[in-house]
Amino acid sequence: MTLNIGGTLLLAGVGNMGQALLSGWLDRGLDPRCVVAQDPAPPPHAKSLLERNGIAVHPAVTALAESPAVIVLAVKPQVMDGVLPPLAALAGTQTVVLSIAAGRTIAGIERHFARGTAVIRSMPNTPAAIGRGMTVAVANGNVTAAQRAICDTLLRAVGEVAWVEAEASLDAVTAVSGSGPAYVFFLAECLADAALRVGLEPKLAQQLARSTIAGAGELLYRSALPAAVLRQNVTSPNGTTHAALEVLMADGGLAKLMREAVAAATRRSRELAS
Repeated sequence: MTLNIGGTLLLAGVGNMGQALLSGWLDRGLDPRCVVAQDPAPPPHAKSLLERNGIAVHPAVTALAESPAVIVLAVKPQVMDGVLPPLAALAGTQTVVLSIAAGRTIAGIERHFARGTAVIRSMPNTPAAIGRGMTVAVANGNVTAAQRAICDTLLRAVGEVAWVEAEASLDAVTAVSGSGPAYVFFLAECLADAALRVGLEPKLAQQLARSTIAGAGELLYRSALPAAVLRQNVTSPNGTTHAALEVLMADGGLAKLMREAVAAATRRSRELAS
């Protein structure tokens, strides 16, 4: 299978997420010769990927033979304003800008580029590193159907993709799927700690927590059944799971905490975007 974007792909930032995306694209057949990478200090794992595929990485890209088909913004939000002006000088009328930076709005990106530039803002998450990411994207009014299709293909190289019409939705998306892996990892921490407290050895406690959460997640991913039904299937009346769920599902329990956590993350995303 060949991933053809019809021109040059300029990747600004090859940190964890940029490297994960690039790895997915190359696995999907993207010709490394069409990739130009920019990063003043790429991490070792990214440098290794670039070297294996013959892709040079530049501290800054100041000139290209032709305007890129796609500029992917994979830099940290706090350095975006310094990175965008030189990139804008390279963009052409057919270039689409694909951002994966959290908290940076389409309007904030547009102001650095020429009027009419096609911009897509997306929110992936870290499971993209193993091809199991979840990305939600929104396009401005200048994005053509062809440009949207190219960016959809690029994002699907590392997982699932959903598109929304309202950019404001990305604050909630960030709180649920963008930050969500951290909630799951914390659950694993808590489960392992609870296992220690009921007498299990540390190594076994870690193994049980990690494998149980990973296995349950995979079952949820593969099953067509709702999460609630899968939960009910594990729960026997008056059994051990039932006893535990009475604690977790009590007023003030996990459901309330999760609602509060997602609401807090949504508020913070809005604050960062403004």
